[in-house]
Amino acid sequence: MTLLALGINHKTATVAVRERVAFTPTQLESALGELRHVPQVREAAVLSTCNRTELYCVTESSGERLILDWLSGFHGLPVDDLTSCAYHYHDNDAARHLMRVAVGLDSMVLGEPQILGQLKEAYQSARLASGLGGELELLFQHTFSVAKQVRTRTGIGQNPVSVAYAAVSLASRIFDDFGRSRALLIGAGETIELVARHLREAGVRNMIVANRTRERAEVLAREFNAEAISLNEIPDALVRSDIVISSTAAPLPILGKGMAERALKKRRHRPIFMVDIAVPRDIEPEVGDLDDVFLYTVDDLNEVIQENRRHRQAAADQAESLIEHGVSVWLHERRIRGGGELIRRYRDQASELRQRSEHQAMARLARGEDPEEVIRILAHQLTNRLLHQPTVALREASGSERRDLLTAAEALLLDSSSTKP
Repeated sequence: MTLLALGINHKTATVAVRERVAFTPTQLESALGELRHVPQVREAAVLSTCNRTELYCVTESSGERLILDWLSGFHGLPVDDLTSCAYHYHDNDAARHLMRVAVGLDSMVLGEPQILGQLKEAYQSARLASGLGGELELLFQHTFSVAKQVRTRTGIGQNPVSVAYAAVSLASRIFDDFGRSRALLIGAGETIELVARHLREAGVRNMIVANRTRERAEVLAREFNAEAISLNEIPDALVRSDIVISSTAAPLPILGKGMAERALKKRRHRPIFMVDIAVPRDIEPEVGDLDDVFLYTVDDLNEVIQENRRHRQAAADQAESLIEHGVSVWLHERRIRGGGELIRRYRDQASELRQRSEHQAMARLARGEDPEEVIRILAHQLTNRLLHQPTVALREASGSERRDLLTAAEALLLDSSSTKP
């Protein structure tokens, strides 16, 4: 069996491609079901965030082309568009990649903590969809253990660094009196909650939370003493807002160019700063063409993120060392599991031979044959049956001059103490 990690991320694909390959929560269950039925796929898990879509599979062979074809077919995207930006890793490299993802070493914001929670959600979704077997189950559990070590033994997560933090940091550079600005937050998930927290820490007190479910917006709004609205109230709220930060799971844009134009007219063209963190995008790209709108996507936050990356690099180097150790431990455990499977198969084979010989011996006893003779025949039959296949293999190895197999067989089959004079 081969462990395979295949995907795209912010380093290899633009947001325009990533949003077409992202899985919505409603798509995830059916996607996992389909992926499990791809030929040669035995286990599967899907990680889909604003910055990456990755598939982790256990396959009977390398299998990346079959899975890439499935991914393009599921999203209706030409496979060549994916081939140019997709990456894949096998076995040890796949395990190492998953661990690096889990601790934020592969994130746009180095060491960002949100990805671990998203990975745990991907793990739970795969479990509920019966996508996990022994291989992926143990890999994910080991990965979570390594991530915990990295978080507790390095300083990689000490500073408030995330895409949400980067968005707020960039907004604070735009406005002279940042604390007096009013922010419209579209969405009510973990990222928007983090945005609201950073805004409050930066001094912003006037916030509006818009969400498809007004009740969910009210829960978040109460925490930050903000106003809660539904999505259809966004046009009026936009007129009152200086900052717009959006992160939802909506499949289509929520804020269009026409809506922005009407709001700017009522604002007498006072500028609006917008950050669209969502993938697929919540704000139509054409909104950025308006003179009084400063629109940024997750790809535009790179300058802020690079500044934060420098502060975390030392901790990242420590994390890499812990991950290398984690991969070695996982590989050792995997080899032991592989040996355990071989032992189980060998014991099952021996048990089958024993049962066959036992059945024949019992039949002889039932016919009244001499018990001592039956025991001698049983011992002779069982010895021959157990040794037949290893003997044939040893003769073939000797004829082929396979000294490696002969040496291994000597170590496995012969008791060295019995050969001493």
